[in-house]
Amino acid sequence: MATEVTLPARLRTSDEIGSRPSRRLRRTGYVPATVYGRGNDPRNVAVEYKSLFRAISTDAGLNALINLDIDGAGSELTMARVIERHPTRDEIRHVDFLVISKTEVVSTEVPITVVGDAVGVSNGGILDQVLYALPISALPTEVPQAIEVDVTALEIGETITVASLTIPEGVEVTVEDDVAVVNVLAQRVAEEEEEVEGEEGEEGEEGAEAAAEGEAAAEAGGDD
Repeated sequence: MATEVTLPARLRTSDEIGSRPSRRLRRTGYVPATVYGRGNDPRNVAVEYKSLFRAISTDAGLNALINLDIDGAGSELTMARVIERHPTRDEIRHVDFLVISKTEVVSTEVPITVVGDAVGVSNGGILDQVLYALPISALPTEVPQAIEVDVTALEIGETITVASLTIPEGVEVTVEDDVAVVNVLAQRVAEEEEEVEGEEGEEGEEGAEAAAEGEAAAEAGGDD
C-alpha cells in the first residue's frame, strides 16, 4: 500500500527565515518547509521544488512516506501534512513535514474513487458524489491509496453511505457510518441544487477577487 520516496533537504540559515528571504528562496527553485513531530523541536529546511512535486505526485499523493534526507545526515520518515499554495497560480509556497514512525498510527484522508455506471443514471438520474475523501487512522504502511465505491446498482433516490464502503483490514474510519458518500438524484432535484450553488457562488466571487488582489499587492510591496 505505502509508497516510499527519498527527498533531499537542507537546513535553512538564519538569514533565510522570514517572508522576504522565503520569496528569494522560491525564486531559486526551492520551497521553504518545516519539519516537526515526535518530540523534536521544529526545524526550518528547504527542498527543491521539482523533487518535492515528484514526491507528492505518486499514486499515494500526500500519504506518500517521504524519507527526508537533511544535509545528508541520515533520513527521517515523514509525511507532508500541510501544503500552502499560491491562491491563483497553485504553486507550492510552503510545506510542513510531520515526522512519523511505521509502528504508530497516523490520522489522514484517502480519496474516494467511484467505479461503475449507476443504473439510476441510465434511467435519467444524475450521479452526485458527496464525499470525496475519507478520514481514517492507520499505520503509515497500511494507508490505502484510495477507497473504491461501486455505484453500479444505485437507483434514482438511493444513497451509498460510509457504512457500505469496503475498508481494508487495519484501517479505522473516523467519520460516522451514516455520512453520505454518493447518491443518484432525480433530474429536477439536481437542477434545483445547481441553482442554489450558483447563487452562493456569485455572492462569493467579489470576496475571492479581493483576496487575490490583496495577495498580489502583498507580494509586490511587502511581507507575506
